[in-house]
Amino acid sequence: MATYVIYSTEPVAQSEAATRKSAALVEVTRVERGDYRPRLEVLGQVEPARELMLRPRVSGQIVRMDPGFLPGGLVEEGQELVSIDPADYEQTLTMMRSEHRQVQAELAIEEGRQAVARQEFELLGEEIDDDNRSLVLREPQIEAIRARLEAAEAAVRQAELDLERTSVRVPFDAQVMSRSVNLGSQIGSSDEIAHLVGTDEYWVMASVPLRDLPWIRFDNTGNAGASVRVHHKAAWPAGVYREGTVARLIGTVDSQSRLAKVLVSIPDPLAREAEGPSMILDTIVEIEIEGEQIWDVVRLDRQYLRQNDTVWVKSDGQLDIRQAEVVYRDAEYAYIRSGLEAGDEVVTTSLATVSQGLALRLERESEEQDDNGQPGKDTP
Repeated sequence: MATYVIYSTEPVAQSEAATRKSAALVEVTRVERGDYRPRLEVLGQVEPARELMLRPRVSGQIVRMDPGFLPGGLVEEGQELVSIDPADYEQTLTMMRSEHRQVQAELAIEEGRQAVARQEFELLGEEIDDDNRSLVLREPQIEAIRARLEAAEAAVRQAELDLERTSVRVPFDAQVMSRSVNLGSQIGSSDEIAHLVGTDEYWVMASVPLRDLPWIRFDNTGNAGASVRVHHKAAWPAGVYREGTVARLIGTVDSQSRLAKVLVSIPDPLAREAEGPSMILDTIVEIEIEGEQIWDVVRLDRQYLRQNDTVWVKSDGQLDIRQAEVVYRDAEYAYIRSGLEAGDEVVTTSLATVSQGLALRLERESEEQDDNGQPGKDTP
């Protein structure tokens, strides 16, 4: 009798607990639809926007040199770097001016002779043809001297230019990359004085996959190009970057990588006025390009996009495997047009076994059941 009572009053396992125990424990993230701008991450090489091999226009010996004319030095537009001995050019200018004055005097004398010839011709009152009249009035002589005067004036201007060119000046704000002369050097018009690079702008030649080009805004559309952030993880602290804009699409593809070339403009690269670190030529940098806006999509972390562009959604306590229409992928997110709606709970947990309709439960649901005195996830 006692045995019957014991067996008849033994607790019976409930189906709810059994179902709960077999459900997969997962975590989810709730998604929303919105408008987003993807960020394209590519690599690029820093190049000068303006570069010049500075050469003199005249020859001679360098007699003066700017103290700041050193490799790495910064020079300003109009600044004199070197001065070539001007003595010979000053002498030439003096001679040209003297010759010019002499021809002016000859012209004045000849114009006086012409005036006398005109008076005599008028007194005679004779009629002669135009050719003879021109000779009588000494017009050919006048024209010859005027031609010599023009040549003398041109010679003076040339001598003045040559003298002015003995002062070799910087054509734009620049940094001196190398110097090829010293005080006392004898140089000619074909000799290089310095290698200069403009400091108002650098270019970054970025390599971009062809599929990403439609998402980049270039400034040849009449609007400013897409904004850009340039990082140099090897040289700059984390989170430090320089800003720029996309300038042009270079109409060529790299023969080896098959990537398109995009030109990015970085103003004030040496940070003379802007905040941030100085950029270094020929370095490889990381570039974030702000893409064109994508309208009415779900932005999902790429690691939650499963094989064959599917997503796992917790719907009514079960796993719903959905096919997603992915509009674009950047380094961090996938932008999904269809397959997900606002408020959907995307499963973020990796599951060993996946099947449509698999029972799911959340971590917080198990904790709430434990707090209510019900068997939790660890209850046998």
